[in-house]
Amino acid sequence: MENILDIYCQPYDENCPVVCMDEKPYQILGEVREPIPMEPGKLLKEDSEYVRNGTCSIFMFTEPLTGWMHSHARDRRTAVDWSEEIRWLLEEVYSNAPKIILVSDNLNTHIIPSLYKAFPAKKAHELARRLIMHHTPKHGSWLNVAEIAISVLTRQCLCRRIPTIDKLNGELSAWNKIHAGEQSPVNWQFSTNDARIKLNHLYPKF
Repeated sequence: MENILDIYCQPYDENCPVVCMDEKPYQILGEVREPIPMEPGKLLKEDSEYVRNGTCSIFMFTEPLTGWMHSHARDRRTAVDWSEEIRWLLEEVYSNAPKIILVSDNLNTHIIPSLYKAFPAKKAHELARRLIMHHTPKHGSWLNVAEIAISVLTRQCLCRRIPTIDKLNGELSAWNKIHAGEQSPVNWQFSTNDARIKLNHLYPKF
C-alpha cells in the first residue's frame, strides 16, 4: 500500500509517467423486443427479457496527473490480450517515454512473463525494459486510480444493453474522444502518513 501511495506523490515526469490500468468484465446483451423510445412526458420502455450474446473484457488505462483515459474491449482477458494492450500503450501512446510506471492489480496475466507469450523474446524484452510494474495489494483495488475511471465509464456509457462487441467498442471510442477534450487530473490526497493514522489497525503493533 505504501509503495503505491508513494508513487502517487511523485511529481509529473514526462520521461517516466505513471499510468494505472484495470479490467472490467462486461456482458454483451441484445434485445428480444425493440424498446419503446422516449416521448415528451413518457419514459423509455424496455422489456425485462434480453438475449445474452457473451462476455468480454474492457481494458482501462488512465494517467492520473494528466487526466488521460482510454478504454477498449476485447473478447477475452488472456495474457496475450493484456500484452497487446501494453504494446499499444508503449508504442503508440508513450512512444517518446523511455519508461512508464504501470500500476495494476494482481491478476495473473498482469505480469512481465505475459509479454513472452505474445511476442518473440526480443520484442517482449524491448517492451519489458520500458515497464516498471507496481501491483496493488490483495483487497486493495481502491488504490488503483483506474478503478475511478472505470466507475466514470460505467455511469456514463455502460448502464444499458449493448448487443455486440463492435458496437461496444464504437461507444467506447466515442467516450474516449469526449474525455480527450475534457481531461481532468486526479487530485489524489491520501498519503502514506494518512494511511499510518487512518489505517493504523493494519500495521503490526510493537
